[in-house]
Amino acid sequence: MRNDQAHEASLPALGFKQASTAARGRRWPWVVALGVLLALLALALSWRPLMARLKPPATATAPTSLRLAGTDWETVREIALTQDLPFSGSLRARDAAWLKARAAGELRELRVREGDAVKAGQVVARIDASELNARLRQAQDQAQSALAQVSIAQRQFDNNQALVNQGFISRTALDTSQANLNAATANHQAALAAVDVARKALDDTLVRSPISGLVSQRMAQAGERVGLDARIVEVLDLRTLELEAQLSPAQAAGLRLGQVAEVRVQGMEPRSARVVRISPAASEGTRTVPVYLQLDDATGLRHGVFAQGRIEKEQVRGLALPLEAVRTDQPQPYVQVIEGDLLRHRSVTLGAQGLSEGRNMVLVTGLPAGARVTGASVGSVRDGTAVLQVP
Repeated sequence: MRNDQAHEASLPALGFKQASTAARGRRWPWVVALGVLLALLALALSWRPLMARLKPPATATAPTSLRLAGTDWETVREIALTQDLPFSGSLRARDAAWLKARAAGELRELRVREGDAVKAGQVVARIDASELNARLRQAQDQAQSALAQVSIAQRQFDNNQALVNQGFISRTALDTSQANLNAATANHQAALAAVDVARKALDDTLVRSPISGLVSQRMAQAGERVGLDARIVEVLDLRTLELEAQLSPAQAAGLRLGQVAEVRVQGMEPRSARVVRISPAASEGTRTVPVYLQLDDATGLRHGVFAQGRIEKEQVRGLALPLEAVRTDQPQPYVQVIEGDLLRHRSVTLGAQGLSEGRNMVLVTGLPAGARVTGASVGSVRDGTAVLQVP
């Protein structure tokens, strides 16, 4: 009985001890987390002094100045600016001809090759004419036969006319002989026309050049059978070359005949040219207007060569700068102006562009005459940079 009472008295104490142990188990993670946070805080507080000790001492830098030579700036000045219209295209011979077969048959002879010179009217090729020769003889024989019939009808008419005058035959017989004479004469004229047609067909077997020039292409070989209108050779007259430029309707609107242009071919000296023709209609596919410029000197140039050029439109005066001096790396075009010992950015408004003294110039507003502006060799510099000018 005494042992049971002791056991019952120890149960509350055991329950309290177990509850304390469970509470300590739940607090342990929080204690660990708090310790980690305190360690991180201590590390953060000690990191900045440590980095400050490891960082090398800063050295004082003196402000830099931009040194400019006399070739590094441009002066805003008033000039006469020539506005130009750029164009490009291929050079073409003004006079060119494809020599085609005007008769079908075997190409018996072809006398020229690429690069050979030919003259106007020169026979370049011959087509077999055996059949056409026979047809010409046949037509000539028929014309002779018709002429004989005319002679017979004429004698019959003369005889009948004499008999009518003597009263031996009626007027009706004379009218009949007159009709026979007229028919014979018409048949003879038709036969002569047939002779002309046969002779023309025979002449068509000779391929002649309509212009003087050089052979650029040879499309057939001797012994080859060619059809009607088959291309045989191409002849170009390189003494006069033209450039066909395709311009927009707005660009072509201000052009006029006789305007002067400069044409450049890669690797060759520039040549002068003139506007000689302007098409009255735009091309259907591109909606551009063909403009033709004739070169004053075509020496050494070739048909089909690509060329570029500019057409001089008009001259305007105003304050201008080289186009390369204008900066466009900001939303508004600007220039770098030398003001005393500082370099300042000044926005400008651009006007017409063109050539002056062989340089690409542009009219500007927003700058006074005589202002000095840095050129392309300087590059972009921060606004307010000090400059040292070297005379």
